[in-house]
Formats: sequence, structure tokens, C-alpha cells
Amino acid sequence: MREEYLLAALRMGAGADPVPEGVSASARAVFGLRVPGGVPAGPVDVSVPPGARSSSEAGAAPAGLRRFSADGLVIDVETTVADGHLEVAGQVSPAPGQDARIEVRTPHIAKVRVPSGSGHFAVAGLPPGWVSVVCHRPGHPPVFTRWIHARP
Repeated sequence: MREEYLLAALRMGAGADPVPEGVSASARAVFGLRVPGGVPAGPVDVSVPPGARSSSEAGAAPAGLRRFSADGLVIDVETTVADGHLEVAGQVSPAPGQDARIEVRTPHIAKVRVPSGSGHFAVAGLPPGWVSVVCHRPGHPPVFTRWIHARP
């Protein structure tokens, strides 16, 4: 850390300088990305059965596949970047039922899909970068994944 940054941080901590507007704006933007009343789904290790398509390690899941679990749900999320756009496909297990919806969010836009009867969903045309998936079910709090960084 350079000395000037350390001194600036100390001044800010002491209350001598106002917080720079860029820092305040970023903090407000991050606050807007939260899911009030939601349940965070934690990451779960994913393995595939022998003989299934996988990465270079035997039994390892494909590189873009991540699994999360909370509140009785498992959310599988697979990300790919193709032609400069992010594609997200996944499945919620058990299937979330009628009137459920899946929200695929980036820091800039969100797209909502109705999952299939088996809980599958897909979204294409998102900007590459950070993405999170939220499962909304009537009568239950939303379950959301942590932010995943998807890059080419």
C-alpha cells in the first residue's frame, strides 16, 4: 500500500475528510443488490458419476457448474460466455412448483424466468461478469446464490 493511500484511509477513519462520492455511490449500488428477507444458499461440492462428461479431473464437475443449497432447495448454476454474452442455465431441485420464478441478476440488469416442471431455467444475452440466481416461491422467503464471476 502506498503511503498516500494509508494517510487518506487514516484521515477518513478519523472523520477529518468526507467519504469520496465515488465510494458512497458504490456503497449505495451494492446495497441495492441485496435480497431483503432472503435466505443465502451456500456452495456445495459437485461431483459427477464416472464416465460422465467432466473437466480434466476424474469425478470433477464441468468448469462452469456450481451448486448451492439452502432452505431445502438445491440450485445448480452453469455459466458460459459465448460471443461476448453470458449464458446461464440451471436447475432448482426439488422443482419449486407453480407460480415460482427464477431471477438471474447482474449488477446492471435482471431477467426473470418461469422454471420448467422439472425446475430447469435458462437465460442468454447477459453481460459477462458477476451473476447471482434467486428462486422466488410463494409462501417462502427467496433463496439466493452468492455472486459468481463468469468470464470468458
